[in-house]
Amino acid sequence: MNLRVQLPSNGWVERPYQEPLWDYMMAGGKRAMAVWHRRAGKDDLALHYAAIAMHTRVGNVWHCLPEFGQGRKALWTAVNAHTGKRRIDEAFPHELRENTNDNEMFIRFKNGSTWQIIGSDRYDATVGAGVMGITYSEWALANPSAWAYHRPMVQENDGWALFITTPRGRNHAFEMYKHAQRQNEWFCELLTARDTGALSDRSLDEALTEYKALYGADVGEAQFRQEYLCDWSSALLGAFYSREMADVRNEGRILDVEALPGKPVSRSWDLGVRDDTSIFWFQAQGAQLVILDCYSASGVGLEHFAEVIEKREREHGWIHGSDYVPHDAKVKEWGTGRTRVETMQAIGLKPILVPLASINDGINAVRRTLPLTVFHTRCEEGISALEQYRREWDDEKKCFRASPLHDWTSNYADSFRYLAQSWRPAPRRVAPTPQLEGWVIPPPQEQRRGGIVL
Repeated sequence: MNLRVQLPSNGWVERPYQEPLWDYMMAGGKRAMAVWHRRAGKDDLALHYAAIAMHTRVGNVWHCLPEFGQGRKALWTAVNAHTGKRRIDEAFPHELRENTNDNEMFIRFKNGSTWQIIGSDRYDATVGAGVMGITYSEWALANPSAWAYHRPMVQENDGWALFITTPRGRNHAFEMYKHAQRQNEWFCELLTARDTGALSDRSLDEALTEYKALYGADVGEAQFRQEYLCDWSSALLGAFYSREMADVRNEGRILDVEALPGKPVSRSWDLGVRDDTSIFWFQAQGAQLVILDCYSASGVGLEHFAEVIEKREREHGWIHGSDYVPHDAKVKEWGTGRTRVETMQAIGLKPILVPLASINDGINAVRRTLPLTVFHTRCEEGISALEQYRREWDDEKKCFRASPLHDWTSNYADSFRYLAQSWRPAPRRVAPTPQLEGWVIPPPQEQRRGGIVL
């Protein structure tokens, strides 16, 4: 279906290098993966396409950022430096709108269509909503569960999905890029700053110099290559496990490995209150750790997770093992008067408290554990979280804080941290039997009789 709606002119015209993607979407394309360099105009194109799509067919359209809180600064209040106008006002002129909700970052149009900013960190808040189209901005930093959750809605409504991003290591975005390359019905494109010519050589040289001054020569160049040359091999800046997780992928330790029969499969938990609760299924196979599955959800009780565990054990024939939980699971909850440990025991789980340790000690335990770890292919979401778990950046001091950035990756990372502290308990020390060596002093004469020691 070709889209040929005429909207009020705002002076926006697609750039020459944007034309292939624009033409694909305007011709009714359903799936597109655009890996473009920084400042290539990815979000602008998505906004203007959404305006036309919503006035060709009445429906709901979302613009999804990695975190909901990013939407206001990155898009809702962002101003086009060339025109001095808000980007959403350029894409969605006020004469087309019925009303605008600033708190919810929501626009309703006179024809009945709606557009809204959402976050992949709160993807399950969109339950039951029918959606015609979604743009996933900075997909490489987003929670991949968002697309898994939204896909049935888009499919049911014969809708479209546009994934726009710059690389952030070889994570789920890299895997989707490879998938899109193999699919005839997908649009797939990678454009560096050298390909588009959108930035002059002088601008690129300045950006490289600034990155090196900010992060140091090696890290600065890696960051530049990631942002402007779309280099998948550059690790995510500030990532705790970048080297270890790169080895996991490069050494082929993501494969369809199975549990050993007759041995239990245990679980590590990060028990969320306001955040997700995240679980890894694992089994120690000799000196190797095998991660068999992962799951994360929010807004549900422990009974839900018990049902998920039972279902997966039934599907895969796993023997029910132990549940390693953080030390604070022994604290009583308001309202029930019971600890989470007691609740877990009541529904058939086997909680074991992980010894209390600092976050830094836990991170070191993960670094020692990852070289011994093999992941099943169905753990891609947990793998991406470990790859993206990173330090928080301090804009004022221009350095990384010691504390981790709290986002969707934190839940899986904490779960794996508890796993690393508990999967291979230290062996018990057995006191050796005393051995007599060398000269032995005989007992006193009175304790001997006839050469026999009494």
